Amino acid sequence: MNKLLFLTYFWPPSGKATLHWPLKIIKHLPEFNWEPSVLTTEESTISYKDESLLNEISPDLRVFKARSVEPFKLYKKFTGKKKDESLIESETVSSENKSLAHRLSIWIRFNFFIPDARVGWYFSAIPKGRKILEKVKFDMIVSLGPPHSIHLVGYRLSKIFKLPYVPVLIDPWVDIVYYKTAKRSKSSVRFDNYLEKKVLGHASQVIFVTKSTQEDYIKKYPFLKEKSHVLYWGYNEEDFSQKDPDLAVQKIPDVNKNHDEEIITHAGNIFDYQNPKELWKRISREIDTGRKLKLKFIGTVSPLIKKEIEKNNLSEVTKYLGFLPYLKMIEELKKSSYLLVCATEKRHVPGKLFEYLRAGKPILAFGDDNEEVKNIISEANAGMIFRYDESGEEFFEKADSFQTNQSVVKKYDRKLIAKEFAQILNSI
Repeated sequence: MNKLLFLTYFWPPSGKATLHWPLKIIKHLPEFNWEPSVLTTEESTISYKDESLLNEISPDLRVFKARSVEPFKLYKKFTGKKKDESLIESETVSSENKSLAHRLSIWIRFNFFIPDARVGWYFSAIPKGRKILEKVKFDMIVSLGPPHSIHLVGYRLSKIFKLPYVPVLIDPWVDIVYYKTAKRSKSSVRFDNYLEKKVLGHASQVIFVTKSTQEDYIKKYPFLKEKSHVLYWGYNEEDFSQKDPDLAVQKIPDVNKNHDEEIITHAGNIFDYQNPKELWKRISREIDTGRKLKLKFIGTVSPLIKKEIEKNNLSEVTKYLGFLPYLKMIEELKKSSYLLVCATEKRHVPGKLFEYLRAGKPILAFGDDNEEVKNIISEANAGMIFRYDESGEEFFEKADSFQTNQSVVKKYDRKLIAKEFAQILNSI
């Protein structure tokens, strides 16, 4: 069996959404003749815990950990937060906080921590990785980011041990969405581009999780045309059909708009730049006509979004559930009437979209010029997407007509994606 060293910054008991793809891919790879081992961090500063995810790890899987040095504890001190006060990820890049300390900390982070705030892990991960690779013969190295600093570790270990290397990019690197409005110096951007090109140029193959990101990168680096693939984020079929057999053939419940409570749920972190202002107004107007609409947010919610909710008099019908363990999050999706998803940009296909599709509830999506999300939703007859300057009024009129085609959705099962991934590794 081929041996694979998989580098991932987040790993159980972290509840970070970023780890769900590698967790399931790694679980299924042995079925396709690849034996993975994991190199990860000891603990992340910004990460809720989901102890239940530990049950997903095979007792045969070797997991190695290297200490991480993150600047977020310094951020707390610098901005006057208490030591035991929780740090919300959407808060650290929010534009609503106008304090000098916050703005200065963001500038320092974006200009001195390149490619990202987790770059400190490099200095402990390299010696740890060397020890692992000196003791055991591996056939391949894979890294998953963001944080994209993890790709620097994969690149370096690949060079030292002359091993094939495959980086997986969940999001763009240099022009990730929150950098687009950031004040970065020309030298910082130049250095970041240098690191990106160096890593991708050396890679044996590169994996993207959206077609639009792959197309964008091929325009930037034509050499990627011959060595890149798209594997969607997907969902875990076993978390639906095995744990709830009734979901094997899900039917959308009829919603009585005059009497029944209708719950709109957003799962995952939501940032300032994912703010459908006209939607909040539309929901408020729908409530004024007698509809019993309610909002639920699972995950962190940025200060700006909360401010908009309050501004539109929706506070009394809004629940902020915070972080939930993965399976409890799925339960909330199943109890919802509609599922809200907000793409950050035209290349972004939110990971939660695939769990939404499998849950089978009508999807209300927002994203400017996002043809990829539009096509995915349309193909499955699962809902509608609107621009951020639109209200989504048409969705509320047509919601009853959406019946998600589960035969289309099943192709996004991560077991099938793991098989595709193994085939790519075999081709190297």
